[in-house]
Amino acid sequence: MRGIDTQVRKVRRRVFKEVANLAYTSTNLIDDMEALPYKIVNAENPEYWESIYRERAVVRERIRLAMGMSLRPENMPVHMTHGVEESNIAEKYYEPPLMQVIPSACNKCPNNDYTVTDKCMGCLAHPCREVCPRGAITMVNGKSYIDQDKCIRCGKCKSVCPYDAISHQVRPCAAACGVNAIKDDEQKRACIDSELCVSCGQCMVSCPFGAIADKSQIFQLIRAMQSGKKIIAQVAPAFVGQFGKEVTPDIFKTALKQLGFYEVYETAIGADAGAIAEAEHYVEKVATGELPFLLTSCCPSWSMLAKKFFPETIGSISNALTPMVATARVIKEEHPDASVVFIGPCASKKLEASRRTVRSDVDFVITFEELVGMFEAKGILLDQIEAMEHMDDATGAGRGYGVAGGVASAIEDCIREYYPDVEVNIEHAESLAECKKMLMLAKAGKKNGCLIEGMACPGGCVAGAGTNIPVPQAAKEVNSFKQCAKCKLPEKE
Repeated sequence: MRGIDTQVRKVRRRVFKEVANLAYTSTNLIDDMEALPYKIVNAENPEYWESIYRERAVVRERIRLAMGMSLRPENMPVHMTHGVEESNIAEKYYEPPLMQVIPSACNKCPNNDYTVTDKCMGCLAHPCREVCPRGAITMVNGKSYIDQDKCIRCGKCKSVCPYDAISHQVRPCAAACGVNAIKDDEQKRACIDSELCVSCGQCMVSCPFGAIADKSQIFQLIRAMQSGKKIIAQVAPAFVGQFGKEVTPDIFKTALKQLGFYEVYETAIGADAGAIAEAEHYVEKVATGELPFLLTSCCPSWSMLAKKFFPETIGSISNALTPMVATARVIKEEHPDASVVFIGPCASKKLEASRRTVRSDVDFVITFEELVGMFEAKGILLDQIEAMEHMDDATGAGRGYGVAGGVASAIEDCIREYYPDVEVNIEHAESLAECKKMLMLAKAGKKNGCLIEGMACPGGCVAGAGTNIPVPQAAKEVNSFKQCAKCKLPEKE
């Protein structure tokens, strides 16, 4: 569903727009927040669900999440506006967990079920019945039938059916989760095990019912902008093309200034610094044999995966600052009185900005999708803006971080340029499932001497949960932007 303008995406964007508009224009927050579900769902006939009552129930929870608040419990009366006072602030607001399943929106999708479809021809051979190890398949009215109580989900029946008449149904959210964090609640609805979740957001973008959502900071960001604070944006390399084919980087920077940002930086300047630092780290630690391998550090979900499931690899995670944090520190050095906003494709950056183990210097994190809501609420039409600013902070190496393989490629290029006598071995993995396989191989000693890039999202940052366009198109745009950089590599100090 990535890159398709589905009803789920339309609802999400409408909620972001209305919550942003609430922050910009509301004079009575409680009453205006209460009225919002009726503004969004105002038809007599439901547009998406079987009733307007369920539709409004789902929207109410979406509004709460968009304002940074948690879902309401189902077993006790909690007002829709409960907790809004705590979220109505001009600074970072985060109440864990980040990813949540909206119970009223979950469709209780089948979870790993094999079922016979109407394509069954009732063939004489019925190989499905013959290969079933538990006798779960019988013939009923001339068609195959699977007894779900006996079925062990081995899939043998599906593999031998000559008509492809057996369907394997898996929850889309569970199929997208590489760490098996999607579980069942007592009513067989999906729920997220926060102990396993690494907040990549792939479950969110894979749910056809829009039942999974993350929390937003757009409300608090707008409040900070209204307070008169100096707010500076840093934009991830994946921003190119996300806001329309005609919206160039220079137009985008101008639009951000019109929205109220004091200045705009490329996060790729932090990636440049990271490429130099990780190249040096590889040369000093891995090439000398002190470390068996080096894991890149820029993807928070990849790092969380390693730390949670492969703790023995923690010492091999690069100690270089992530591009977001490195850029934030550059901004704070130049503008010590400013608040920093990271604008990117990534949901897990919201957690990285809130962690306490490493000072992030990032005050807010919003996604490209959330930023669209802010533009729409202010009535800013990007395709009608004349570029008045220039976006030329970073090198091609740093800009390449936006696509899978770009991080390792940048580090490799730096090693070849500044340490020509050092041989470098590169590996990279996309998706949490592939990242787990890579870490298992590394743990087993199969990747010694390697620089390993991990990306939780298949395709890299351009495939993050907060993106607006198809992944192949986004990758093409980032690569073009990379080629336009004045310099190919950052300079080593």
